[in-house]
Amino acid sequence: MRNNRLNPGAAPAPGKEFFLPELCLPQALLVLVVLAELLVMVLVLVEPMYPMFDWVRLALISLFVQWIVLLSAALMCGLRPWLARLRAGVAGLLCCVLVVGLTLLCTAVTDYCELDGSASVGAMVERYLRYSLIALIMSALMLRYFYLQSQWRKQQQAELGARIESLQARIRPHFLFNTVNSIASLVASDPVKAEQAVLDLSDLFRASLAKPGSLVTWHDELELAKRYLSIEQYRLGERLQLEWAVSAIPDDLPIPQLTLQPLLENALIYGIAPRVEGGVVRVEATYKKGEFILCVSNPYDEVAKRQTSNGTHQALVNIGARIAALFGPRASLSVERRDGRHFTCLRYPCARLTQEAKAI
Repeated sequence: MRNNRLNPGAAPAPGKEFFLPELCLPQALLVLVVLAELLVMVLVLVEPMYPMFDWVRLALISLFVQWIVLLSAALMCGLRPWLARLRAGVAGLLCCVLVVGLTLLCTAVTDYCELDGSASVGAMVERYLRYSLIALIMSALMLRYFYLQSQWRKQQQAELGARIESLQARIRPHFLFNTVNSIASLVASDPVKAEQAVLDLSDLFRASLAKPGSLVTWHDELELAKRYLSIEQYRLGERLQLEWAVSAIPDDLPIPQLTLQPLLENALIYGIAPRVEGGVVRVEATYKKGEFILCVSNPYDEVAKRQTSNGTHQALVNIGARIAALFGPRASLSVERRDGRHFTCLRYPCARLTQEAKAI
């Protein structure tokens, strides 16, 4: 059976919340290589036995350090699922031991190949201890940085989750009051419509209780929005006119639940309800080159602007924060007014998530 609710956090892979990042990614490897090269420069510049800058020694130490860094990154990347099952302190200790062990191994290889020149036993022991201590300090500092960064991300996600939960759990009192009144008036005149209105309202409540941050398909989100509009249609009647331009959107494209409905609610409250003659709410959506763009527009005048509440602004802020958390820095939400209309548009990249949705 196909599962329409797509939640990337519902079944996290082992180590998903682990503090150690994916060191196999090109960006992570580039950062490690650059930091390692900076460390090499420091080691070469502070050595007192070489009064002049030695390019050959720089190359040899660079080769030595880069081998340690790349081997450590490869092993940590491969062991990451297993390390994620351990406590953070134990996993960090094992990572430090791994780096120190690789440092000793690479030092032994250089001694075997005589890349560092002949030296006495005491000098060799001193070099082993010095390299081990440097490896231990640097790996501990790097792992500590990764851990603090992970804790900061968790705190940010927790705060965002609380805001999203507040947004999804809140049903505007005036909307509920108006809906119940509309249903009550329909019970005697049109029981079929009254029954359908109750079912639509129950779907809205069910969506508001969904897990914060959950993704649904575009088809499900669109159906939920249309149920909301059918309820408002009972109250606004012919004052509410709708235009849809969404036929080009794949049905299985993922979208955060309760994204379109708050945008439509704002359009109705501040673009349709204050106007005696009503107006047209237009919903446009495009999907090109892996980017989804959704725009909701409504008539605009200064009276509606003065009536705008902080709750409306907070709802838009929460939607923007939610898509940014789910889809990264390229996701955005914008508001503009032109040609007598108010436009609220959001965009985010979702090519990879669409491919995952098709596989479910």
